[in-house]
Amino acid sequence: MAAKPRVLLTEPVFTEVRELLEAHTDLTIGSRGVYNSEQTLADAISRYDGLLCMLSNPLTGHVAERARNLKVAANYAVGVNNIDLDACREHNIRVANTPGVLTDATADGTLALMLAAVRRIPEAQDYLREEKFDGWHPTGFLGLELREKTLGIIGMGRIGQAVATRCKAFGMDVIYHNRNRLSTELEDSLGASYIPDPLELAARSDIVSLHCPLTQETHHLINKPFLEKMGADSWLINASRGPVVDEAALGEALHNGTIAGAGIDVFEKEPEIHPLLLNAPNTVLVPHITSATRRTRLKMGMLAAGAILRVLCDMDHE
Repeated sequence: MAAKPRVLLTEPVFTEVRELLEAHTDLTIGSRGVYNSEQTLADAISRYDGLLCMLSNPLTGHVAERARNLKVAANYAVGVNNIDLDACREHNIRVANTPGVLTDATADGTLALMLAAVRRIPEAQDYLREEKFDGWHPTGFLGLELREKTLGIIGMGRIGQAVATRCKAFGMDVIYHNRNRLSTELEDSLGASYIPDPLELAARSDIVSLHCPLTQETHHLINKPFLEKMGADSWLINASRGPVVDEAALGEALHNGTIAGAGIDVFEKEPEIHPLLLNAPNTVLVPHITSATRRTRLKMGMLAAGAILRVLCDMDHE
């Protein structure tokens, strides 16, 4: 009997994912955080035919060079900015990710983050838990209504479109910037208008919501000039990738009132948080959870595992 292909799962995930891989491969499961180091992953990778990695695991050119037997790397994420795609292509390593399955969960999470921020939910909860609540107050914790406000979406892929659909139901006007303009039919169905210049979108938006991938073009797209264009009554929501935002510039803008507030799910140097954000006013910070439902995170794992099995075992898994 031929030996089973060897697969590295970089940290524990759902039991169903582990059992699927164990049934068809010789599976090694790492401890959380161990393979967040490039060198640690490089030292281990030569022993494996398949890799199921997290967004925090750097599959760099150095790692790819050491991956003598690696045939497939499946990322437990919709993005692949932790993977050097050119190096993988050079070393004949196929790369898979998990697009599509987290669209609705992330869009729902974005709305939760948006509402928590603009309606001051965490601040109000802290007030109550600190036993300061003395009854209904006519001017207490006044927030922003979404109806008739303008939402500016940067990144109009699956998730951006799902957010647009939800915000349209709230009565918001939707404008967007995207690498490629959508079709007229899709724009009409979403009720969305295309803005070619991100700075114009910033100036016209009450809330800016980020859903773009991290690329050279989008790195620090949200910087001091962009935040100044937004203005003192505008809010920033980021559920895309941390480095899309210059966190130092955002922290300064929040502290000096350049913008009204923010809801942030992802960070520039995760898990580190810029100190200016940690104590920024009118700011909701959550630990990368906008796609965090059991259904979605399990489907992501099964999709990644299925990609590995298709390459290593020539089998499809639904």
